[in-house]
Amino acid sequence: MQFIDGGVTAPAGFTANGVMCKIKESSTKNDLALVFSERMCNAAGVFTQNKVQAESVKVTKKHISDGKAQAVIANSGNANACTGKQGAETALRMAALAAGVLGIQPEDVVVYSTGVIGKQLPVEKIEKNIQALKDGLSKEGHKEARTAIMTTDTHFKECAVETVIGGKTVRIGAMAKGSGMIHINMGTMLCVVTTDCAVSSLMLEKALRRSVAGTFNCVSVDGDTSTNDSLTVLANGMAGNPEITCEGEDFELFYEALNAVNMQMAKKIAGDGEGATKLIECTVSGAKDVETARGLAKAVIGSSLAKAAIFGSDANFGRFLCAMGYSGFDFTPEKTSITFESSENSMRAGATDFIGPQTGKASRVKVFENGVPLDFDEAAAKKVLQEAEVRILIECRDGTACGTAWGCDLTYDYVKINGDYRT
Repeated sequence: MQFIDGGVTAPAGFTANGVMCKIKESSTKNDLALVFSERMCNAAGVFTQNKVQAESVKVTKKHISDGKAQAVIANSGNANACTGKQGAETALRMAALAAGVLGIQPEDVVVYSTGVIGKQLPVEKIEKNIQALKDGLSKEGHKEARTAIMTTDTHFKECAVETVIGGKTVRIGAMAKGSGMIHINMGTMLCVVTTDCAVSSLMLEKALRRSVAGTFNCVSVDGDTSTNDSLTVLANGMAGNPEITCEGEDFELFYEALNAVNMQMAKKIAGDGEGATKLIECTVSGAKDVETARGLAKAVIGSSLAKAAIFGSDANFGRFLCAMGYSGFDFTPEKTSITFESSENSMRAGATDFIGPQTGKASRVKVFENGVPLDFDEAAAKKVLQEAEVRILIECRDGTACGTAWGCDLTYDYVKINGDYRT
């Protein structure tokens, strides 16, 4: 398996495009995207667990309930959430507009929206630009589409991988947006995943849910779960591999590739949190089970006090222990150790070319061991915490399970961005 260029259009049969409709009058970038497969796709998705759900989420859940989809239309600048009957009609209208120019059924269109909650989406602007959006579909169109779904994101987020399954070259591509309102369960962001792998809807959903548990659901920026969280996977089968209809070697190969894509996208979202300057990765080892390991790690990266400490490069490990203690997950403080680690070649949080494992020499400072604080070098610890990527390694010695979660530091700019987000 290797990472490649192309995002959502890397797999065979997929094209994309993005245009500027000025859905939000102040917009100066693309704000409407379209992803299209020349063949019908098997589809699966996961969505927000917030009880308040955007109209796009409601429509998309219904449209992929049969395990089929062929296109995704997505807008930024307006969430179309808390908009009542008019908002519901707008979401359906978006699907119908895309279907009309593509020559497919509205029920085969996935609808995404993101932006300000509580304002009616000016669907007439989409209608005015839908033909140009369709006419511009191309293999290079992923570059236009990936920016069209951004809101407060500072970088576009995409990646793609290539692997061999059943003797055929298979590709998986993705694009996502996510910067604020990130506390994924599932998923507090928008993500479109495309693949030319032949895989049944049932196996696609099985792979997706398994992968999400250890990737997107282990990300937190600010503890807020959005109304619009959506992740959909479309598989058109054009790679020509024998269709994956049950678990086995081919399924595991597909899962490995899908998980690699989801992992990179999750990290990109965490690193590009609103106002963030650092990507935080917390790995808990020696937990009694995977659920506990992930839960403890997520509690640490989700703690406002821990995030503030990382922003200030303050080795205040008590913040992490405190978060673990109220997490609701069991561990033994007296057996716990904490180490800070950074990589010499760690990239700026949110960098668009962040792909694959880091290879630089790591710097480590252990600050807490077996329930006892160590007399560590404060200057050395501060230097580690000043890096753009900070890793928190926590050893519990309660079992053999391991789990990782990703987040970012809490900065002054986060408050500035969200203090006047609507106005």
